[in-house]
Amino acid sequence: MVELPFLRDLVLLLLLSLGIALVFQRLRQPPVVGFLAAGVVLGPHGLSLVRDVHQVELLAEVGVILLLFTLGLEFSLAALAQLRRQVLVGGGLQVTLTMLLTVPVALALGGGRQAVLIGGLVALSSTVIVFKLLADRGEVDTPYGRAAVGILLFQDLLVIPMMLGVQLLAGVVDLGTRAALWYLTGGLLLVAGILVAARWVIPRLLEEVVRTRRRELFVLTVMLICLGTAWATNRVGLSLALGAFLAGVAVSESEYGAQALADVLPLRDTFSSLFFISIGMLLDVGFVLGHPVLVGGAVVLVLALKLVTGVAAVWALGLGLRPAVLAGFAVAQVGEFSFVLAQAGVAARLLGADLYQVFLGVAVTTMFATPFLLAAAGPLGDRLLATPLPGWVRGRRAPGPPVAELPRDHVVIAGYGLNGSNLARVLRAVEIPYLILDTNPERVWAARAAGEPIEYGDVARREVLEHLGLDRARALVVAISDPAATRRAVAVARAGWPRLTVVARTRYLGEVEELYRLGASEVVPEEFETSIEIFAKVLATYDVPRTVIAQQIEQVRREHYAVWRDLDLSAHRLGRLRTMLAGLDVDTYRVTGDSFARGKSLAELDLRRLSGAVVIARVRDGAALPNPGGDVTVEPGDTLVLLGTNAEVERAAALLGQGPTAPSP
Repeated sequence: MVELPFLRDLVLLLLLSLGIALVFQRLRQPPVVGFLAAGVVLGPHGLSLVRDVHQVELLAEVGVILLLFTLGLEFSLAALAQLRRQVLVGGGLQVTLTMLLTVPVALALGGGRQAVLIGGLVALSSTVIVFKLLADRGEVDTPYGRAAVGILLFQDLLVIPMMLGVQLLAGVVDLGTRAALWYLTGGLLLVAGILVAARWVIPRLLEEVVRTRRRELFVLTVMLICLGTAWATNRVGLSLALGAFLAGVAVSESEYGAQALADVLPLRDTFSSLFFISIGMLLDVGFVLGHPVLVGGAVVLVLALKLVTGVAAVWALGLGLRPAVLAGFAVAQVGEFSFVLAQAGVAARLLGADLYQVFLGVAVTTMFATPFLLAAAGPLGDRLLATPLPGWVRGRRAPGPPVAELPRDHVVIAGYGLNGSNLARVLRAVEIPYLILDTNPERVWAARAAGEPIEYGDVARREVLEHLGLDRARALVVAISDPAATRRAVAVARAGWPRLTVVARTRYLGEVEELYRLGASEVVPEEFETSIEIFAKVLATYDVPRTVIAQQIEQVRREHYAVWRDLDLSAHRLGRLRTMLAGLDVDTYRVTGDSFARGKSLAELDLRRLSGAVVIARVRDGAALPNPGGDVTVEPGDTLVLLGTNAEVERAAALLGQGPTAPSP
C-alpha cells in the first residue's frame, strides 16, 4: 500500500477546521482566531502532528488567491476608481507615518540599516485577515471598510519597491537592483494590462465560453483567469493577493461575475482556513515563553504605533473619528507579506535569527488579536464621541446651510448611495423637501455641486441631527451600509425625537427585530425585498396578471412583516394613525395628461361607489384642499389623497388612470 502522509495531514487539518468553525460559531467568535490557534498547536513548534508543513503552506497560498479573487468579484473598476483617494491619501499617509515613527524607535533600540527594514515590516498589514473579517461582518462597503481596503491596496502596490529596498540596504547594487527595477516596470505594465483585459478581453472570452453551455468549461476558464493572473503578478514581483484581487475585479466587469462567485466560494472557504492555520504554524511558542517581556513589549509597541498611524491616516480623509478608529484598529496587525520581506531580510543578513523570531511572535500575535481589536473599536469610538472633544478632532465637516434656511416638515436621508439617491429623486419629483446626510466627503462635494441639499456628518450623532432640524422634520430615513451605525442612529433618533417617523434599511431579516426594538417605525430588509422582486419577475414570465402578482406581494409582506409589527414595541408606535385606522391605507395618486380623471369632477368619477375608496384631499401647486366636495375638478398635475383598504385604493387608482373599464384586482 502506498503511504500518503500529506493526505493524512490534509484530512487532519480539514477535520480540525470543521470542529473549530462549529465551536467558534457557537461562541459567536470569528473562526480566524481558532484557525491561528490550531496552527500553533499542530505545527512543528507545538505537537508536531502535521509532518509536511511546506505542502500545507502551498495549499494555503491557493486559499489566499481564492479569497482575494472572490473579494475582487464584489468590486468593479468603477468602484475601484472611487477608492483612489483612500488608496493614495489614506494608504500613503499610513505607510509614511508608520515608517517615520518606527525607524527612529528601531534606531534608538540599536538597529542600524535593519531599522528601515523593520519599518517596512511594521507598516504592512494583513490583506487576507482584514478582508476576511470585513466580509464576515458585512462591512466591506462601509466608510471605514472602504478606507481600510484602500490602505491595504496601497500596501500591496509597495511590494516591489520594498523588495528593491531590501537589496539596496544589503548593498546589492548591480544585477539585483537592475532586475528589481525591471520587475517594477514589468509590474506596472502587467497591472495596466489586467485593467485593459477587464474592459475588453475577459467579458468577450467568458461570453464565448458561456455559449458552449458547458459548466465545467466556465469553471475552468474562471480558475485559469484567477490562478494565471496571480501567477503572472508573482512572477514580476507583485503579491499573489494583489494579482488575485485584480483578476476578480476583471471578471466582475462581465455579466458573469455572480456565477463565477458562486462557483468559487466553496473552494475559497475550504482553502482559506488552511492559510490561517499555516500562519499559526510559524510561531515558536518556546521562544515566546522564553522571552515574554521582549515579545510582549514589541507587540504592544507595534500595535500602539499602527493604531496611531492608522487612525490618523483615515481621520485625514475626513471620515470622522469613529470610522477612523474602526479602520485604524482593522489595519493594526502585521501583514502576511511582511513574512516574505522578513525572509528576504534574513537571506540578506539584515535580520538575525533572534530578531526574526521576535518578528514572528509579533506578527502572529497581532494577527490573533485583530478580531478582538475590531470588536472593541466600535464601542471605543462611541465613548470617544461621548467625550467633550474639539470639533476638529471629532471630524471635519463640509460647510452646510445655516439652520435658519432649513425646511420644515422635511425628510432627512442618511446615506447617499443607491437607495438614498433614488429616494431623493422621488421626493424632488413630488416636491417634498428633504436634506441628505453622508460621511463620504467626495460624495458630499459632488452631490452639492449637482445642487443637492447635502451635509457631511454622522447620523448617529445627536448634534448633527439637531443641526439638520430634526425637531421640525417629519421623517428620518437611515439608508447606510454600516449595521452598527444604523442601530446607533435609530436609537439616537428615537431617544431625541419620540414622534419622528424613523425608516431604517437593513440587509438581512435577522436585524429587523433589533431595529424595531431600538425604535424604528419601519424597517426594510433588502434580503426580503429582493426575494419579492425575484418571485414577481418569475410570475411575470408566466403572464400572471399584475393584479394577482400585487396581491401575492401584499400577502407575503403582510405575513412576514407581521412577525415584527405584532411585537410590543415602543409606545409611540401604538399611537400611530395607521394603528388607529386598522385595515385602512392612505395613498396618493398623481394625475397626468393621460389619466382618465383629467378634467372631471369628483362627482363624475364616483370613486366611493365604484371602488370603495374616498378622496380626503386634493393637492394642487403645493396647496392642499382637505375633504373636497363633489364639484371639485381634477386637472393634470393634481395629487389626490385616497383613503381605503389596500384593495379599494388599488381599484381607485386603476379607475383614475384607466376609467371604469379597468380590471379590478
